[in-house]
This record gives sequence, C-alpha cells and structure tokens, in this order.
Amino acid sequence: MSHSPYRPTRRQFTRLFSGSAFAMALPSLPHAADAPDLSHVTLRVATFRGQDNTLLPAAGQADFPYRVQFSEFNSGNLIAQAINADAIDLGGWSEIPMVFAAASGSRVAIVATLDGPTTDQAVLTPLHSPYHSVADLRGRRVGYIKATTAHYFLIRMLAQHGMSFADIHPIALGMSEGLTAMKAGSLDAWATYGYAIQTLEADGTARILESARDILSGHYFIGVNPRRLDDPAFRYASADYIRRLGRAYAILTADKPRWAQTVAPVIQVPEPAVLAYLQGQNRPYGTRAWTDADISSAQSVADTFVHAGVLPAGTRVDSIFSPALARLLTT
Repeated sequence: MSHSPYRPTRRQFTRLFSGSAFAMALPSLPHAADAPDLSHVTLRVATFRGQDNTLLPAAGQADFPYRVQFSEFNSGNLIAQAINADAIDLGGWSEIPMVFAAASGSRVAIVATLDGPTTDQAVLTPLHSPYHSVADLRGRRVGYIKATTAHYFLIRMLAQHGMSFADIHPIALGMSEGLTAMKAGSLDAWATYGYAIQTLEADGTARILESARDILSGHYFIGVNPRRLDDPAFRYASADYIRRLGRAYAILTADKPRWAQTVAPVIQVPEPAVLAYLQGQNRPYGTRAWTDADISSAQSVADTFVHAGVLPAGTRVDSIFSPALARLLTT
C-alpha cells in the first residue's frame, strides 16, 4: 500500500498498482534536519530465494545509505527463530510463524505489514496420483512445513472435510526435505508454498490438489530485532528498507515480464512458468504500518491452533506488535 497520509480503499489500491506511477507515490523517508547518520548501520536481513535480495536491485532500490547483509531462508519460522537468537535484524513471514513466536515468548517485534497474494499456497499431490480432494488423503502420508502457512491451511482444509491431523499420517518436513520427498515419490501430498509449487509443476512431479487462496488472509508481517529498537538510526534504516521493498514490489508489479525474467534464473524455474504464476496472483504486494485489524486477524489464526491443540490455551499475539516504526511508515 501507499505510505501517503491517506489509506486508499482496496479498489483504489488495485487501480494504483496497475501502473508504474504508483511507484512514484511511495515517498522516501522524511529528510528531516535531525535525521540520524546511517552510514554506520548494518541491517542483517533475511530473504527468501528470489525475493528481497533479487527484487530490490532489479527495481533500482538497492542504493542503501547503510549496509545490508542478506541471509537466505526457506521458511518464515526459521526467520523468526533467527531474530529471536539475535542472528538477524529484519525479516518477513506470514501470520503463522508470528503466532508461534508470540506463544513461545520469542524476542521479535512486528513493525509492519506486507499485504500479498494467497495464490502461492497449496496442497500438492503427485502428478498421476488417484487423489482428487483433501478428503481422499485419509490415512495417507501428508507432508507439511511446521509453524508456517502450510501447517495452518492444512488444518483448515482437513476441517472442511470433517477431518483432523489424526485422520492422516502427517510428516513435518523442511522445504528442501519436502521437495526431495515429493520428487522421490515418498509422499501422497505436500502442503507447501512459494516457488516450490511452480518447480514441481514445471518438472512434472506434482499437481495442485487444493489451493489455499481462499483460506489465508494475505497478511504477512515484517519483524525486527527488538534489541536494536532503542537506536534511532536502526529504526530509521529499518523503515527506509521497508519503504524500499514496497517501492520495489510496486515497480515490478507494473512490469511482470521483467519480474519473471529477473527471478526465473535465480529460482531455476522456466520463465514462462514464473510469469504465469505472477500474472495469476490474486492481489499485489505492498508494505504498510500494521493496524488493529491485522492483530485481530492474527489472533484468529492463533485461536485455530489453540483449538487444534497445537498452541496452549490463552495464547495472545498483541504483545508482539511494536509501534516503533509507525510514524516513520505513515508520514
């Protein structure tokens, strides 16, 4: 979303995002006379393959006035764990790793929201499997990535068919393990996300059994290391980074062929498959300050895990949200 003082409606937001002019509507941080010196700041940033460290340079947004050290991760729960361990300063994930971080008392501060598509989340099954619905997976080996969107939407999909984890043989796997297991034919289905879907579709390994596009909220969050929030220069640099990421998404959303050309060799998926995925996104990416509605949405996710017996009763998420960057992201 735009970081101008007004908040556009979803219809206005979509219309703005349809042209490159929207990128110009995302302002830089205020150049106040008392702005801190950022030359000594280093941001240790988590990225997924083909995302921040690929998109920011491609969109001309990598001329940072501070130093950025990127580290690649393949799931949001690992990013949250890295921030908690003081190994990373900034990273993004969905509502699900966030509620697990809140439940465990992790040292993580949510400072912004990243709105995004839900079309890259699905349960896959081998290309020639006999399964046509999640209901067909009763008693079957189903992989999932623990404490991520895949964990959450698998619970929800099973519930829609009157089932739970007790009705399948669930196998918690990391991203690389899940890819290997699917290619080896050792899973009947896999709940996953991102370019893993296009990778397995492109090489003829798997097909989508059921999409999670109508289950997930499309709210993702950007968290930072709370140990550094007392430093004005760190706050300023973090807000600048988040704004740059928003501008990068706006620029590339307006030119998806360029986006696909940039990302395809990095993720090793054919460019036409990447472009088809980008063109099929049900909503654009955009960064903004978090709102009370985001907290409510995340709490609903937490309640789902509590009901499933995965998280303890009374789990609350509001304490993990920090207003430390609110002014910098909304002025």
